[in-house]
Amino acid sequence: MNAVTRLIGMLACVLACEAAWAATASWRPERPVRLLVPQAPGGAADAAARAITPRLHETLGQPWVLDNRGGAAGNIASEIVARATPDGHTVFLGLNTMVTVNPTLYKLSFDVATELIPVCRVTYGQYLLLIHPSVKADNLKSFIELAKARSAPINYSSAGMGSPSNLAMELFRMRAGLNMTHIPYKGGAPATAALLGGEVQTHFTNLVLALPHVRSGRLKGLGISGPKRVALAPEMPTIAEQGFAGFDVTSWYGLFLPAKTPAPIVRTLEAETAKALAAQEVIEMMSRQGIEAAFLAQAAFAEQVRRETATWAKVIRDANIKAQ
Repeated sequence: MNAVTRLIGMLACVLACEAAWAATASWRPERPVRLLVPQAPGGAADAAARAITPRLHETLGQPWVLDNRGGAAGNIASEIVARATPDGHTVFLGLNTMVTVNPTLYKLSFDVATELIPVCRVTYGQYLLLIHPSVKADNLKSFIELAKARSAPINYSSAGMGSPSNLAMELFRMRAGLNMTHIPYKGGAPATAALLGGEVQTHFTNLVLALPHVRSGRLKGLGISGPKRVALAPEMPTIAEQGFAGFDVTSWYGLFLPAKTPAPIVRTLEAETAKALAAQEVIEMMSRQGIEAAFLAQAAFAEQVRRETATWAKVIRDANIKAQ
């Protein structure tokens, strides 16, 4: 999808959200809004938050205060919002795994499905399946054939048990029928370093971070994890188009509110976020950080959350993945 098409799509979403908002009572916050960011300053969530909150301040009339609460795989931040007063003044910027994986992977003290309301998607990203150059394969088909012919299993690295890179590879492994050994690391950077050093043969990681290694020849890219090719790397095929129809593993951040938040508040936040994400300066600010602004309205976003929760629950059970 090129920039013009994406912008047109965003503007259409803005108009749809404005129509929905106009049909409800208006709402404006009465004091600063607290945005729970489940990562330390400097991460992708923090970058996305700093891109949209000045616009939300401008249109809603109150400042947005970032509360960076890392740790516990995002469960600390999400629980704070779930327990907050449902008046629109406490918002969660959640990573997809925090709301679709954690309910199965961890014993939570709250129910994500009933105690958090999906408002809208904010960002979108894809992963790239990588292999070390020592692996004698140049495409996904030859990699699978090689892996099946080996007497020893293929080793893959991940950012940790239950991380997106772990889950993406387990889904691929099961779909491809491969024998693989999981080598978890403490974060994405050391997991990628392990692949670069030849300690493992394959790894899933963020597309933007992976491309420089592929283009320098240090690693080989076999397929993008999302449903369609991207403008950033149009030459790179998707895994879905290489014999795995429906394979769709993406990363995203979205806004969530406490359950029982009145509908006018939800609709207002949805509409104003759509406007913020359609602003060219916001798109460019996110792009510089390797983030794609990608608004998705509430109904479609809530369905995506439900669908992915069911998908990852099955993968976690079938692969016997346990939280570290």
